[in-house]
Amino acid sequence: MKILVTGATGYIGKRLIPLLLNDGHTIVCPVRDKIRAENYYKNQDNITLIEADFLKNTSLEAIPKDIDVAYYLIHSMSNSAKEFHILEEKCALNFKKFAEKSAIEQVIYLSGITNDTKLSKHLLSRKNVENTLQSNQYALTTFKAGIIVGSGSSSFEIIRDLVEKLPVMIAPKWLNTKTQPLSIRDVLSFLHKALAKKEVYNNSYDIFGPEILTYKTMLLQFAKVRKLKRSIITVPVMTPKLSSYWLYFVTSTSYKLASSLVNSMGVEVIGKKSAINAILDVNPMSYKKAVQLAFKKIEQNSIISSWKDSYISSGKLKRYVHEFINVPEFGCFKDIKTRTISNHNKTITKIWAIGGETGWYYGTLLWKLRGFIDQFFGGTGLRRGRRHPSELNVGDALDFWRVIYADKEKGKLLLYAEMILPGEAWLEFKIKDNTLHQTATFRPHGIAGRLYWYAVVPFHWFIFNGMIQKIAKS
Repeated sequence: MKILVTGATGYIGKRLIPLLLNDGHTIVCPVRDKIRAENYYKNQDNITLIEADFLKNTSLEAIPKDIDVAYYLIHSMSNSAKEFHILEEKCALNFKKFAEKSAIEQVIYLSGITNDTKLSKHLLSRKNVENTLQSNQYALTTFKAGIIVGSGSSSFEIIRDLVEKLPVMIAPKWLNTKTQPLSIRDVLSFLHKALAKKEVYNNSYDIFGPEILTYKTMLLQFAKVRKLKRSIITVPVMTPKLSSYWLYFVTSTSYKLASSLVNSMGVEVIGKKSAINAILDVNPMSYKKAVQLAFKKIEQNSIISSWKDSYISSGKLKRYVHEFINVPEFGCFKDIKTRTISNHNKTITKIWAIGGETGWYYGTLLWKLRGFIDQFFGGTGLRRGRRHPSELNVGDALDFWRVIYADKEKGKLLLYAEMILPGEAWLEFKIKDNTLHQTATFRPHGIAGRLYWYAVVPFHWFIFNGMIQKIAKS
């Protein structure tokens, strides 16, 4: 079949597409930023990327109309825009208008469980999107999931941070909220097996794991899997704002995402039983097993997608990486270093392993201090790390940088700073004629930006000299 997959660069989309390709289907992916998506799918056959934005109706004209089934995986977990629910509704409405003019027979939508009488703004928006997508021209199949457990998922990584960093947790009362966690493998099974399955046409299903657990129980079971002893004390005095700050400072999440999660975590997420498990022959695994499988993926360095690579993990870079590829020249400060290299492959390997667990090769304490300062002022700090120890794709998060360009054959890596700065910054590594060129570019905003640059110049002299020396050394 010819299948349309929206959200192709998202956490779910990047895991679903290989399953569909493996079945021999042809995939069409409308993406807002084609350059970012091309890096993920450049070695895949039977996949077409089309630059389109569902907020802009006219951009959808390039999408082919001979589609059989479509997956609607467009979500927003960032509350940076107060009218996000309006934007989500607009996306859904534009998608529906397109779908009704095409040959699409079935639309499969992944939503959230919305059975509680008091829903968060994000869950209310999910419910509204489902209503918006309903049509007489195609069949809508909706799957509603709660907490998704898998390597790289936001909930998994946040729980991991809490468990591994805090032997004793003094936590907000929402840790007693009940939920039914579901493994990412089971989510993908539901989405995959529902394809062109007429028994699920025009139906909505809650999908959930076999256990009803509180967030506190989830933390303790996670600790047991990791063979860690942990104590949790819940207190009733934490406001949503304090809870958000608690998550932000302890975990790798951004404050905006932390705030969204806190608002959602106060809502009980218990699914309604149906025959969907039998219809699609899916038997969801336990929470413990899902955690164990997630760590197997981590140990094998085979994490396909991570929420940290989503732009909501920072909020500074909004949509298009290509807007940052051309590093500015006018009105900029530059720190340029060059070194002759003797082993091209070793140098490339070092560049592609930079950041995360590897670190930045020189001045580790200064990098950590800069990360702490950034986090203190509301930035990402160094907490995000990197998805894979030696692979980089355009759009990947890399500590407090974002990968803008990555081409090993051309020997070039370009990073854009997502730290809190009075300006914009780029860091480029480029190998040409057996010479490594390392360029830090800073475009200041006003007097504050210029004062900042002159204040950090002495530190840059030590850090950037030491860094290029380590990278170039064979």
